[in-house]
Amino acid sequence: MTNFFYKFFKLILKPIYILYYNPKIYNKENLKINGPVIYAANHIHIMDQCNIIISTNRVIHYMAKREYFDSAKTKWFFKLTGCISVDRSTKDEHAVNAALEILNNKGAIGIFPEGTRNKTKEKLLPFKFGAVSMALKTNATIVPVAITGTYKFRSKDLKIKVGTPFKIENMTKEEANNKLYNEISTMIDELKKK
Repeated sequence: MTNFFYKFFKLILKPIYILYYNPKIYNKENLKINGPVIYAANHIHIMDQCNIIISTNRVIHYMAKREYFDSAKTKWFFKLTGCISVDRSTKDEHAVNAALEILNNKGAIGIFPEGTRNKTKEKLLPFKFGAVSMALKTNATIVPVAITGTYKFRSKDLKIKVGTPFKIENMTKEEANNKLYNEISTMIDELKKK
């Protein structure tokens, strides 16, 4: 049922989103991964996940903060579209297990390794280990994604770049997390030069 509502809302909202925000997305072909996959992006705006959602036919279950599920205004939408509620004040085992179950069933997860929106002047916040830990446990492919620019009507600078997918093989969690961080950081720099 979740897949139906996800695709239904996507069908309606995708053209509106593209028309309004005018995102420029590079290397979309890197999103086409079979089997378990984790789409990991930097986080600058509440709409960041939409850029990935509109660029692939896969149903992506996004990790979303619990507060969205506590509000009657947003709870219905996040539940119907298959988002996973995450309590950021603790190590949320329920959320982790829900995500692992999706990955073990060859599904797709969307995650922001920074853990929250970056409202600082820093390029990136430190990455949490959720993405690489889940990839290690499920043999999922990680797809790094970089997002730059502003979200405004017919934006001239909203740019998204999809990096080269990779698996965690012969790497520690620290090495994998550093790789993910560095790939997204490099792509942010590249986008700012375009």
